[in-house]
Amino acid sequence: MKEVTILLNTINDVKIFVNTVSKYDFDVDLVSGRYAIDAKSIMGIFSLDLSKPIKMQVYSDNCDAFMDEIKPFIAK
Repeated sequence: MKEVTILLNTINDVKIFVNTVSKYDFDVDLVSGRYAIDAKSIMGIFSLDLSKPIKMQVYSDNCDAFMDEIKPFIAK
């Protein structure tokens, strides 16, 4: 499992992020406070507080291509 912190600042960011995550067959969760939601659920993401960084958990060890695709969303 890999874990990084991401930022989704705009509605367009959320759409691009969900489309990217949906291309992969492994599970990805977003954790904000006590809530954990499926990163492939656009409605779930909009239920989170997007003004704060969100912890992303990737349940795969072979996810290098995915991590490269989401680099623009990773919090510095």
